[in-house]
Amino acid sequence: MTPTVYELLFRTVLRRMDPERAHHLAVAVIRAIPALGLTGLVRRFTRPDPALTVDALGLRFESPFGMAAGFDKDARSIRGLWALGFGHVEIGTVTAIAQDGNPRPRLFRLVDDRAVINRMGFNNGGAAAAAERVARQRQHRHRPIIGANIGKSRVVAVEDAVADYRVSARLLAPVADYLAVNVSSPNTPGLRGLQDEALLRPLLVAVLEEADGTPVLVKIAPDLDDEAIDAVCALAVELGLAGIIATNTTIGRDGLVTAPAVVAAAGAGGLSGAPLAERSLAVLRRVRAAVPADLCVIAVGGIDTAEDAAARLEAGATLVQGYTAFLYRGPAWARQVTRGLAAIDRRGAASH
Repeated sequence: MTPTVYELLFRTVLRRMDPERAHHLAVAVIRAIPALGLTGLVRRFTRPDPALTVDALGLRFESPFGMAAGFDKDARSIRGLWALGFGHVEIGTVTAIAQDGNPRPRLFRLVDDRAVINRMGFNNGGAAAAAERVARQRQHRHRPIIGANIGKSRVVAVEDAVADYRVSARLLAPVADYLAVNVSSPNTPGLRGLQDEALLRPLLVAVLEEADGTPVLVKIAPDLDDEAIDAVCALAVELGLAGIIATNTTIGRDGLVTAPAVVAAAGAGGLSGAPLAERSLAVLRRVRAAVPADLCVIAVGGIDTAEDAAARLEAGATLVQGYTAFLYRGPAWARQVTRGLAAIDRRGAASH
């Protein structure tokens, strides 16, 4: 495949730039699209094929492909990402209390693996500020579906997590199209322990109460064993959750081609990107087999190409999300994926 202009720029310039600085530059450019009145012009090239429309969560998604949580932590790039062709945007992770996250450096590229290690630590300006921005975005008739991913504030003890999540849910449920409960990031101490059924049940009950009808999904880690995955699925069905997001980043480092010394130097954090694809697909299949057909399952983890997205949909995903490949593919990525999905659909229809 011939590299795009962006991919050439990445290879020669951007890969030498500090990853977090490059991210902030990208956010600034994406925010400029609607600010400069360029949304309509850009959408001429990125608008998904109408055949890709998906009805899920009581909503109509213009395509199954969206931006995963982690890119737009503070709800600043929603309409810009929509202009680039993403059918939905999941903001966050947002916490009830604003926080700076972990010390820098905290974002590392593994270029040879098309992967990233991050230990950002939920750096965000807090749920109240995010809710105000989402509310402003909702005033626009042309916008994506907006999900809000919520997590535990770092200064809050695990035993007080339920009240903490309540605050975020109460603020964001009235303005978001759906809520995603993040109990699976490896970068907040104690957070993954909340996936245990005894702790997860009261937390999800509380969020459902605060959501007051806004669809609630739970996001799980790829590092759960089959028994734990089944337990979360059973709980989600029992409580009436709208869906499950599979999966978050992994703490594993198996199968990397990047030099071990480079991986070790990056240190702790969640690994995302291509190396996660196989495991995240396996978890997706496990989840899909364990829940009713009408439960929304969002696949995320290692999705790079249209073929990757199509494989997740074939395995039972309702929607798919990506993030890490955006860093490597650039602004045309969503268009590449949705155009590819439409072509795959046409080929499938022709073969029948």
